[in-house]
Amino acid sequence: MGAVGAAFEAAGAVLQENPERVRLRDAIVSAHAELRERELIKLAALAAAVASALRDRGIPEPTASLAAETGVAVFKIAFVRWISEPGQPDLPGIIRESMRELGGMLTDRLAGAGSPSALT
Repeated sequence: MGAVGAAFEAAGAVLQENPERVRLRDAIVSAHAELRERELIKLAALAAAVASALRDRGIPEPTASLAAETGVAVFKIAFVRWISEPGQPDLPGIIRESMRELGGMLTDRLAGAGSPSALT
């Protein structure tokens, strides 16, 4: 997940270069169903590209797709936090923190119960 997190942190760094433009774009996309649909299509394509890159590095399926989709989910949630909380200047930091929180939760749950049912 480290490579996935690093990829999304890099994307976050690019977005935070012009936060006013990103916030304006987000407001426009949020206001139009067709644009929200296109945004979801773009995120799905991004997840597919990340999964492909992971497979190219020897990560098997379904692990590659799970990691890529998880990365997109973390990115989306971190982006919403960043965009909706003015004064959050570090999108890559929010992504990194979110990945760490998710990893910690999964590790704690699995270690605590020793079985996948511990996640429920």
